[in-house]
Amino acid sequence: MAESKRDYYEVLGVGKDADEAALKKAYRKVAKKYHPDVNPGDAEAEKKFKEASEAYAVLSDPEKRRQYDQFGHAAFEGGAGGGGFGGFDFSGADFSDIFGDIFGDLFGGGRRGGRASQGPMKGMNIRKSVRITFEEAVFGCEKELDVVLKDPCPTCSGTGAKPGTSPETCPKCGGKGQVVYTQQSFFGTVQNVQTCPDCHGSGKIVREKCSGCGGTGYVSNRKKIAVSIPAGIDNGQSVRIREKGEPGVNGGPRGDLLVEVMVSRHPVFQRQDMHIFSTVPISFAQAALGADIKIKTVDGDVIYNVKAGTKTDTKVRLKGKGVPSIRNSQVRGDHYVTLVIQTPERLSAEAKEALRKFDELAGNTLNAVSGEDTSGPKGGKKKKGFMDKMKEAFED
Repeated sequence: MAESKRDYYEVLGVGKDADEAALKKAYRKVAKKYHPDVNPGDAEAEKKFKEASEAYAVLSDPEKRRQYDQFGHAAFEGGAGGGGFGGFDFSGADFSDIFGDIFGDLFGGGRRGGRASQGPMKGMNIRKSVRITFEEAVFGCEKELDVVLKDPCPTCSGTGAKPGTSPETCPKCGGKGQVVYTQQSFFGTVQNVQTCPDCHGSGKIVREKCSGCGGTGYVSNRKKIAVSIPAGIDNGQSVRIREKGEPGVNGGPRGDLLVEVMVSRHPVFQRQDMHIFSTVPISFAQAALGADIKIKTVDGDVIYNVKAGTKTDTKVRLKGKGVPSIRNSQVRGDHYVTLVIQTPERLSAEAKEALRKFDELAGNTLNAVSGEDTSGPKGGKKKKGFMDKMKEAFED
């Protein structure tokens, strides 16, 4: 009795709605895991590799996938012409890109048709960080960083060769910087292009190395780099300084210097996007009667008129006192202030008497019944006076 086949979607680990990209990604993962070159002599791995290849051959072909979705494995019983595994025809499947990736992962090479490694290539980027204050982030600033950069060796002018000698053409790659390896797979011969291991892609070999740089062609120098931090930058964002990174390869440009900005916390202000938030305490008298108060902003103190009868947690908006846009410094966010009424904790005898007098003048009473115990009769309720209401207001 013939062994029953697993569902092709199950073999690749995808759903029936998987698109072409998802199929290719899933097959690449399975094929890489069970490839015979990775699992030599493992019959079970070879079986799973063939099973995945058959599944991909069907599902990657729109017509075959339609037939499979309608009739299942029965759509291909009896063979389809011979050339594949178990009589299955793989002629409709495109394995070229996938196997270029797989062999590159397995054997360290790149895909066919890639850019020649001996061509000009940009150097590596360098990453640094700088800490600034809250105000510096709002208005921008200039910082100076110590950075170690590689420069062409003055002894050999960057060739890496001892003075009086020159680099020679690499005999392994013939100066191309690449070597071609041929791999045999189940699908035929695959040519794989790799960076030359002898010259590391430069196409040149230094026989006699320069004593000044050890044959690298570069020497390290500590330099001070000026960094302009733009107004409005936020914590975690980076500033890119062009061509202040590692030297390029084969005449390529230098990499970039990427400076990550870390903004210190402020004791008063909090930031959210382009807006600033803070809390300002006011007295009960200022809230009840109204008053001019000073509010601290990043632009300095501003005078704000508190309206009479202001309640605690009132929100105030100071338009245009927030953070500038990093793209347009002429556009700024707002500063939102929460006014919080403070309850006095320590009062002198005179202040207490003044509050009692105020309570009477306001039409309230501190005691339920004048001259009686302020706690009220047992089991009864005391009439709430001004001080009670004040206490409740600040406990909410």
